[in-house]
Amino acid sequence: MRRIRLLLEYDGSGFAGWQRQVTGERTVQGALEDAFAALPGAHGRVHAAGRTDAGVHALAMVAHVDSSVPIDDHKLRLALNAHLPRDVVVLAVEPAAPTFEAQYHCRYRRYLYRLRPMRSDARGAAIHRQRCLPVFARLDVEAMRAATAAFRGEHDFAALATRETRSTRRTVHLCELRDERGELRLHVAADGFLRTMVRTLVGTLLSVGKGALPLDEVAGVLASGDRARAGRNVPPQGLYFVEAGYGAWDPERSEAAVRDLVV
Repeated sequence: MRRIRLLLEYDGSGFAGWQRQVTGERTVQGALEDAFAALPGAHGRVHAAGRTDAGVHALAMVAHVDSSVPIDDHKLRLALNAHLPRDVVVLAVEPAAPTFEAQYHCRYRRYLYRLRPMRSDARGAAIHRQRCLPVFARLDVEAMRAATAAFRGEHDFAALATRETRSTRRTVHLCELRDERGELRLHVAADGFLRTMVRTLVGTLLSVGKGALPLDEVAGVLASGDRARAGRNVPPQGLYFVEAGYGAWDPERSEAAVRDLVV
C-alpha cells in the first residue's frame, strides 16, 4: 500500500455533499471510492481536506487515499477520470508521505462565494443558476465591504454556526468582497470553518447591503453569539472550496494559488 495525494475539482450540484452516506445518497467520496474499486489492487477510504455540504463545489480539493494500485501516477489520473462521473475530475495525482493527512495537516482553508447582481441585467440567471447566487435587490456594496472587517481575526463565530458541537473560536485570515468578472465575490480563508459559517457570513453581509442590518451593529452581532441575530443562510450553489493550505498563512502564496482557477 502507498499513500496517494489527489487534487480534485467537482460540481456539487448533484451530490449530497462530500461524505459517503449509509442511506445511499450520491456523494463525492462515494464516487471516488467507486472509481478506485474499478481498478486493480486494494484501496482504503478517500479522505478530503474539507467535507463540503450538499450543493457546494470544489475547484481545488486535496484528498488522500491508501492504495496498492499497480499504475503510475499519470496513468492513474487518467484511469480514475475514465471511471468517474463527469461532475468529478481528478486534476493531479502525486505520491504522499505515509503520514500525510489531507484533513488534519491542513493549516487553513479558503472558500469563494459568488454573488451575481441581476437587477439591471438578468443575463445568466438561467445559465448560472447552479453556479452563483442571483441578487436582484439594490445593495450598498461599500457598506458590505466595510462590514467584512468585523469578521477578520480571531473571534467566537457561534453567531454564524448551525448545530455546531465543536469549539466555535476560529481565526479568519482573509475576508474580502471583490468586484470580479461582473460579480461580487467574497474571498474568505480561515484556520477552520464551522457548519454553514461562510453561507451565514454572506447572508449577514447581504443584510447589511440591503439596509436590514446597520453596519455599526455587525460587530455586536458577532460578539453576541446569537445565531438569530445574524443573516440568513444563503443557498449553497455560490460556494466553492478553492484552496487547502499546508503551510502558515501567506496571502501572496494564497493569491497565486487561486489566481488561475476556472470560475
